[in-house]
Amino acid sequence: MTWMVIGTDAVLGVFALMFLVLWFRFRLRAFLAGAGVVVAYAISEVIKLVVQEERPCRTSPSLAECPEPGDWSFPSNHSVIAGASAMAIWAMHRTYGWVAAVCALAAASSRVVVGVHYVHDVLAGLALGALVSWGIAVLLKRNERSKDDAPTVVMQRLG
Repeated sequence: MTWMVIGTDAVLGVFALMFLVLWFRFRLRAFLAGAGVVVAYAISEVIKLVVQEERPCRTSPSLAECPEPGDWSFPSNHSVIAGASAMAIWAMHRTYGWVAAVCALAAASSRVVVGVHYVHDVLAGLALGALVSWGIAVLLKRNERSKDDAPTVVMQRLG
């Protein structure tokens, strides 16, 4: 294995560490953000079953071991996880979010460099993951605002 192959999986570990650190500050939000990553991954698996695009490593040499036949290329699961994690982390902590965004781009790029995905696989994966996490972050903020506004609404009705 090359350092690029190992690095792709190591970046996923970096995201896990960031979620762990953020857990101590945000608890439920960090848990739900992590759940959003799982939802994004599940959606990508459904898309893979529909699209069934062969990987580039089936026809060209690659630096990484080519996954088993039936493990489709589009979208890149690593990129989905990276995009979802980066967006979720960004929603909780801007500084960590910048680090996560750079890590997500590096992870996605490495999948193309090692020859197991096409560029459109990783771009779609990043976009899918980020959109799912963004949607969950919007719902969480809306839910927080409605809880914050509840006493005001009650007081207005009483007054």
